[in-house]
Amino acid sequence: METAVQGFLRSLKLERNASELTIKSYREDFNSFFDYLQDRVGRIPDPDQLTMPILRGYVTYLHDCQYARSTTARRLAALRSFFRYTTREGLTPSNPATALRTPRVGRKLPHFLTTEQVAKLLEAPPANTLLGLRDRAMLETLYSAGLRVAELVGLNLNDWDREANVLRVFGKGKKERVSPVGSYASKALHRWLDVRHLHPKASLSGGGPLFTNKFGKRLTTRSVGRMLEKYIRDTGLESITSPHTLRHSFATHLLDGGADLRSVQELLGHKSLTTTQIYTHVSTRRMRETYEHAHPHSEAN
Repeated sequence: METAVQGFLRSLKLERNASELTIKSYREDFNSFFDYLQDRVGRIPDPDQLTMPILRGYVTYLHDCQYARSTTARRLAALRSFFRYTTREGLTPSNPATALRTPRVGRKLPHFLTTEQVAKLLEAPPANTLLGLRDRAMLETLYSAGLRVAELVGLNLNDWDREANVLRVFGKGKKERVSPVGSYASKALHRWLDVRHLHPKASLSGGGPLFTNKFGKRLTTRSVGRMLEKYIRDTGLESITSPHTLRHSFATHLLDGGADLRSVQELLGHKSLTTTQIYTHVSTRRMRETYEHAHPHSEAN
């Protein structure tokens, strides 16, 4: 079973260009399944010995453990994908996970900041220190281009075309897109690059990271999260604010400003328009709240 899972994870990386984060999530899902098998079955059977009753027992186990519906749905999706792989490779005669019922997962509206809150956050890093200038440039770039934090830390120096003022971004599945950079982010990037070379260990080659840590190395997504947590505390913003909140805010503010949904989809790098449509619900909710607060004949008044 473990050998089959390793082959499946390799296929995800080679055939689907799955990211390291996706591979890590799948591996954690299978570790959970293995723990269940060891506890309830007493061993980890071969793939062709995993029957529907065993899989249904795992679903019941996840329910009894009161996992979030999204977690259960993801783990069942991992099993379905795995058994599609084993069926294709001749390791199992069929996919025993096909009939598993996935719990309906309600979509939560994404958390976003107002334009005033965004401005407050972007001004939080000090403008007179090396790391402060770096942090300002990172936050401005996240908001200006609507990047995922993994896309931000993956940027290299030569990914920013200064003349065209656009970024070459590699999103999920290594899919490349071009993201425009606003004037505020452009100024912040110029200020950061004016001092970036002062770090004695920073790589100056075009293939070097655009944003570096204090050791001159590429930043990790976790280090960006810790950086943001500090400025969230300093500004008194809600603790649920994360680097992804700036991406949510980017999309919401574009739609509020009249951008069409298809353009926002392309800017975000979403494969499906359905994924982008969640932001229309955010804008509709805000519109309703504004109406109820301002209109003299609304229910609230």
